[in-house]
This record gives sequence, structure tokens and C-alpha cells, in this order.
Amino acid sequence: MTAQPPPGEGLSLADVVAALEAERADATAQVRELERVVAGVVEASRDSNADDEHDPEGATIAFERAQAIAVRDRQLARLREVDAALDRVADGAFGRCERCGCEIAPGRLLARPTSTTCVTCAALR
Repeated sequence: MTAQPPPGEGLSLADVVAALEAERADATAQVRELERVVAGVVEASRDSNADDEHDPEGATIAFERAQAIAVRDRQLARLREVDAALDRVADGAFGRCERCGCEIAPGRLLARPTSTTCVTCAALR
């Protein structure tokens, strides 16, 4: 990890890294659990009528599977965001807006440590 100044007053880089690592652990655990849920839904539907359109339970099974997959995919995206933030910490770019290059406010980093833009640039999106 490259030595760099802390992201802001009252917020140390070690605090940010700890928060990111905790978020990564949480997202990883959720992905694993959702993988189990998806596998369970698929396994439960294996012995049932494969025609979701005409099976009274088919719509529910398809919905449960789609919902679990969507939530899992969101957690995978969260993992990618956390990994990208940890990469920015390692290369010294953490805490700088990718659009304008200004410092991202410590409060924003506390609220959303994966932020890549300052509040001003985020509002422009």
C-alpha cells in the first residue's frame, strides 16, 4: 500500500480500509448465501412441472429464482466496487474525484467509501 495522507480530518485511511474490508466480507457472505438460495430454488423445482406458464407454482418459483439472482448480481457488483476502492487505496488515488480530481469530502467517504466522485460531480450525473 502506498503511503498517502488520510482521506480527511477525523477519517484515517486505516478506518476506510477497515470499513471496505468489512463491507467486502459482508457482500461475500451474502453472495454465498444467495448462491445457496438459488441452488435451493433450482433443486426444489427440479421435481416439479417444468412448464412455469401453466404450473400454478411456476410463477412463484421463477420469481423467487429471478429475485435471488438479481440480489446476488447486485452483491457481486458491490464486491467489484469495494475491490476497485481498495485498488485506489493501494495506488494512492483513493479519496480523489475521478472526474475533476478534487478531494472527495470525508463525510461522503464515511457514508459511501466506494465513492469515485465528489458530491458536485455526482450531482452532474
